[in-house]
Amino acid sequence: MWLLIVLGIIVLLAIVVLLKAVRIVPQARAGIVERFGKYRTTLSAGLNIVTPFVDRVRYIIDLREQVVSFPPQPVITEDNLVVSIDTVIYFQVTNPVAATYEIANYIQAIEQLTMTTLRNIIGGITLEQALTSRDDINQSLRGVLDEATGRWGIRVNRVELKGIDPPPSIKDSMEKQMRADRDKRAAILTAEGMRQSQILTAEGQKQSAILTAEGDREALILRAQGDRQSRILRAQGEGQAILTVFQSIHDGSPDQALLAYQYLQMLPKIAEGDANKVWIVPSEIGRALEGLGSTIGSIQGIPTDTSGPRNRVDYGEPVDAAMPVTGSSGETSLSSAHEDVAEAIKSAEAAASPSVMPTRAPAAPSWGSEEAGQHEVPPPDRPASGQPTDEPPPTSPGPPQQ
Repeated sequence: MWLLIVLGIIVLLAIVVLLKAVRIVPQARAGIVERFGKYRTTLSAGLNIVTPFVDRVRYIIDLREQVVSFPPQPVITEDNLVVSIDTVIYFQVTNPVAATYEIANYIQAIEQLTMTTLRNIIGGITLEQALTSRDDINQSLRGVLDEATGRWGIRVNRVELKGIDPPPSIKDSMEKQMRADRDKRAAILTAEGMRQSQILTAEGQKQSAILTAEGDREALILRAQGDRQSRILRAQGEGQAILTVFQSIHDGSPDQALLAYQYLQMLPKIAEGDANKVWIVPSEIGRALEGLGSTIGSIQGIPTDTSGPRNRVDYGEPVDAAMPVTGSSGETSLSSAHEDVAEAIKSAEAAASPSVMPTRAPAAPSWGSEEAGQHEVPPPDRPASGQPTDEPPPTSPGPPQQ
């Protein structure tokens, strides 16, 4: 009986000793073992055997990267503005023994160190720099904290500023400034767009004007070439016509009577116009009239003497060209020629009669000058201009004696 009791006590003690000797450490953690209050060893992850009732696992240190977010801290900038800054720190324990025995509470120590370091950094820059230089602030803060926490067995991996909150008055001013900056950028972009639009429009108008000018130039060149060809062809046609007329006249052997007849047909056209006040009869017309009168007189018995007044010759009724001719062809042609000559003489005298009787006193005649042509003396046997007379108008006088 007593033997069984002693055996049970021994088995129970063995179980207790076994439980005290075996320690299991989780992954990514480390155990600090102390023997009689003194550091003995560090347990790694897994199953570990310690001396029971002598060794004791004091701490289990987490070796993973840890994230600590600190509450907002008031910080004064270089331009004396109070801003509230939130920070986030990412750190990792690299030496469990130092983290256990070098610092009592490394999380609180990191918080206080972060606050003092952040105040030193923000105090040396302005608010605008703090808002626009977060990366520089993070790098500076991480460098200072990593150097200070290195002896604690802690490595600071990253420091982030969650937010920088200026005072409300500064927020309003910043908002107005940002609005003004946005308006300015919008105005600049609008002006740049208008500038580009105007440049493109001007380029388009320039190209259009150039193309229009080139088109006008080509059109003018083509039109000028067409006019040139037209004038050349017209001149060639007129030259051919003149040559044909000249050849016809040359082949027909015209006499003095025909030339005088053509000259008399052109006299009414010469006398037309408001500026033609006086019609000067050249000396050649007298010779032509003498020749014409001699020719006609030799045919019909008209006297050729032009020194006295000339009587008209009655050629009879005009012959209609549409009616059949009863006489010979020679008599019909001669009668028609007499009628044409009489009509030409009548037209020439009608055109010349209002202008050969001026009302002023005559001046010294000078043939070929304008003054002499404007002061012709009317013949003594013709009444003054404006007085009616029953006598037929006399023919033009003969040429002046040279």
